[in-house]
Amino acid sequence: MDSANKYLSEVYLASFNEEFKIAALEEGSAFVPWIGECLDDILCEQYQRTVNRDNCVQFEGLSLQIPADQYRCHYVKAKVRLHKYSNGCLAVFHGPGKLAIYDVKGHLTNDEIQAAV
Repeated sequence: MDSANKYLSEVYLASFNEEFKIAALEEGSAFVPWIGECLDDILCEQYQRTVNRDNCVQFEGLSLQIPADQYRCHYVKAKVRLHKYSNGCLAVFHGPGKLAIYDVKGHLTNDEIQAAV
């Protein structure tokens, strides 16, 4: 087995790479910088919940009250998405809209999510 692995790494792999390699058409890197939405909303734990009759969402022992906004006075029985960020903060979304942000204790806050705490 050792002699087979030695042959593969020293003889076969080098000749295979030489035969099938293709030079790039352009110089430089194919990687582009990230342009788009906040990465924190992509790189977080996401959960689906249904809003209770009291306009609250339950999550890990917390009861998160969803405040009224300009579009709806309540979200009872609506399906919402809950984001749990790496620092423990939470946010509730209905579709693409962020309804509320909560600190680690479940208190409503107006602060934006800070990724590093």
